[in-house]
Amino acid sequence: MLSLKQLRYLDAIARHGHFGKAATHCAVSQPALSMQIQELEQELGVQLIERRRQGAQLTAAGREVARRAQRILNEVRDIGDFARQSAAPLTAPVRLGVIPTVAPYVLPALLPLVRADYPLLVLQVRETHTQQLLAELIDGTLDLLLLALPVEHPEIETQSLIEDRFLLAMPPGRKLRGRVRATPELFEHDRLLLLEEGHCLREQALAVCNLRQIEGVDTFGASSLSTIVQMVANGMGMTLLPEISIGLEARGGRVGIGRFADPEPARTLGLAWRATSPRKEDFAALGGLIAAAVRKCQKPAADIVADQRARERRT
Repeated sequence: MLSLKQLRYLDAIARHGHFGKAATHCAVSQPALSMQIQELEQELGVQLIERRRQGAQLTAAGREVARRAQRILNEVRDIGDFARQSAAPLTAPVRLGVIPTVAPYVLPALLPLVRADYPLLVLQVRETHTQQLLAELIDGTLDLLLLALPVEHPEIETQSLIEDRFLLAMPPGRKLRGRVRATPELFEHDRLLLLEEGHCLREQALAVCNLRQIEGVDTFGASSLSTIVQMVANGMGMTLLPEISIGLEARGGRVGIGRFADPEPARTLGLAWRATSPRKEDFAALGGLIAAAVRKCQKPAADIVADQRARERRT
């Protein structure tokens, strides 16, 4: 008879591709894990795993069984989440995934709010790219994501929280006559510095400036906004920065900041969770704190732009 233990062991092998690593993850000995997998194969009458010297590879049947096992294990986790949520809001741990262009700016403002309002909540944070976060949400590794919307997936529900406008970051001393328009002509004579492939902010910036076809536009790939800002500060080009980052990345006047003409381009920040999750009330409550943290992060942008314009008028 199938057991949840066997399904968990198969899921671990599917994730790690190795018996030893799967056993470590499950806190059991490798022989014990291997025996359970053999019993599962005997019960089902089909080979699930090809045992190789360099690791373990799932067969076609193994991949399908592992996919179904993952869904069952997620349902089991949801049962536990439902029971814990019924006791009190936001007392069970939340495994939160956050994209890199949000985490370093919003988390410092968010965590004190969480500690003050929900002192029993253990917030476990994972920062990586959107596609990896979505994969980990679907397979049950994460409970909730904070990212840029939209997200379209039949197993995922989303909630919009707040708009995060884009601003233009320029080398210091560069002056603008009023607000600029986000057009390809803006970057005819300046290098456009963008994050490397895989960051959703890169695609958003290209879309904002109608630069999907970027032949003739000089771009640069980096893994963090801080790296991009250092290059802008040294006269190597311009970039687009989300409003939440301005207080940190543009402090001290190291780069010039300009606003775009109305309607100002923006991204929508929001939450995503598995549609089957019973913790939607928890997530909505946490979303309120996140929106408050985002608004706090956005406030310095207006002051920095105003100070910059005042300095320009004096000169």
